[in-house]
Amino acid sequence: MSPESTGQNEHYMRVLRRRFRAWRGNRPFWAGLFTMAGGVPIAYFPYANMHLGNMTLTMSTTTGAGALIIGVLLITLGLTMWFHHIVRVFAGVAAILLALISIPIANIGGFVVGFVLALIGGALSISWAPGEAKSDEEPYDEQGARRTPPAKDLPYEEYSEGELHAAAVPQQQGAGSDLAADAEAGGHRAG
Repeated sequence: MSPESTGQNEHYMRVLRRRFRAWRGNRPFWAGLFTMAGGVPIAYFPYANMHLGNMTLTMSTTTGAGALIIGVLLITLGLTMWFHHIVRVFAGVAAILLALISIPIANIGGFVVGFVLALIGGALSISWAPGEAKSDEEPYDEQGARRTPPAKDLPYEEYSEGELHAAAVPQQQGAGSDLAADAEAGGHRAG
C-alpha cells in the first residue's frame, strides 16, 4: 500500500460524515427539518400541561385532535421531503397550507413557533432545486493549478460557410432525391 492512498486509513466518522453530506445535498434537507420541527409544537402544545407551583395550566383546545393531525401531517411531509424529494413542491404547498390552518386550530399555530417553522420549511421545499451532477474529474491538477474545462462546441464564427450549409441542409438520397429533382424541375410525378 502506498502512502498516498487514503482509502483504508480514513476514520469511520469522516466517512459517515461525507456520506451524510452527500445524502443531504441531494434533497431538500433543511426544508424537511424545519417542517418536522414545526409539526412538533403544533401537535404537542394542545396536550401539554404547565405547572406553576401548585397550579396546573392546561393548554388543550376543543380541537386537540385537529392539532394532533396537523402536527403529524407536517412531520410526515418533512419526511416526504427527505425520502421522496420528487414531490417536494406538493409537500411544500401542503406544509404552508397546514401551517396556515394551524393558526385557528392549534393554539395559534403552536404559539407561533410551529407556524413560522412550518412556513419556512414549506417555502424552502418549494424553492429547492436539485444541483448539477459533478464530473468525476478533479478540478485541480498535480501541481495545484486549476484545470480548464474541456471546450464545448466551436463558436459560430469559426465554422466555414460550407460546413454551416452542410449542417443546415440534410443530404437527400434514394427515392426521395428523385422526387426532389422533379420538384426542382417543375414537373409533377404521380405515385
